[in-house]
Amino acid sequence: MKRILLAVFGILALAFATLTPAFAQSKGVVYYLVPTLLDEFQTGSVTALELFLKQAGYEFKSLNADNKTDAQQSQMNDVIALKPAAIVLAAVDFNALKPSIEAARAAGIPVVEFDRQITSTPSDFTSVAGTVEIGHVAADQAEKLLKAKNGSVKGKVLQVLGDPGDPYTLDIQKGFEDKMKAFPDVKIISLPAMQWEASNAGTIVADQMLANPDIDLIFSHAAHLSVAAVASLEAAGKKPGDVMLMSSNGAPVGLDLIRKGWLNVEVEQPLYAQAAAVAMFMDKVVKKQEIKPGEYDVIGLKSTVTKEAWGPNIKIPGAAITKENVDNPAFWGNQKPPTDAIKPVE
Repeated sequence: MKRILLAVFGILALAFATLTPAFAQSKGVVYYLVPTLLDEFQTGSVTALELFLKQAGYEFKSLNADNKTDAQQSQMNDVIALKPAAIVLAAVDFNALKPSIEAARAAGIPVVEFDRQITSTPSDFTSVAGTVEIGHVAADQAEKLLKAKNGSVKGKVLQVLGDPGDPYTLDIQKGFEDKMKAFPDVKIISLPAMQWEASNAGTIVADQMLANPDIDLIFSHAAHLSVAAVASLEAAGKKPGDVMLMSSNGAPVGLDLIRKGWLNVEVEQPLYAQAAAVAMFMDKVVKKQEIKPGEYDVIGLKSTVTKEAWGPNIKIPGAAITKENVDNPAFWGNQKPPTDAIKPVE
């Protein structure tokens, strides 16, 4: 009996010794505070951040605020009390979360801004798409579409923004409208889909098609808003191609709309690269080491780190998706994450 017990203890000890290094490799817990799970970009961001942060050696947990500012503020307070290795934040409201960011950093917890840039207070790292540049790409595409339809760059554009509390949509609007100023014969009608609700976008499109039946192009700031736009167009008796459509985040539903002939262009927001950048720099963030400005390769995309008043900021370029390149597996909307593990920046 004693020999059996000794053998059992020996096996357990061996198993524990084998497992211990795996546990020891954990660099701590990183919490991701996601603003909502209403669209595919947000659900995809949870999956991508978990994938890449685990490759970098961190445990991962996420909390969903359901687009409620007070809920996210409460979540920040709760997470600060848990003293994680770091907090990744995509803010519901970039102004309202400023005190929470400052409280976390005062407690020694680094804060990384993901997707939604906050410039009113310092953070330890920010990973964003080049959102103004996404607006520029969208303007280039709008120029081509309007010229092809009307013979010159003229016509009427309905721009369906997301929630105005989100700098992502405000930056895209700025980039788009700044570049379209070169074409005075283009009239732009800009209206916000509050809380990024698809139903709000659908109502905007339905109302504007009645008020402005000569709209040439609808530019929505997210693919799920274009789904609602299409539903409103179908209800009005429109068919694919009757009204040109663009979106700006690269979600699977947007790529499907391209394949179905409804959507002309989807300007990708590079979700995989944004998430990979967070994981690549997380060691430096946690160790409070300097993040040097310069060019970095983020899963094949040439990205730029700059030192801003609000801290180190990486900007990652987007790209136009059309029927010619819609099946490219590099686009996150095709849901084929990179197979190569990311490497932390040394």
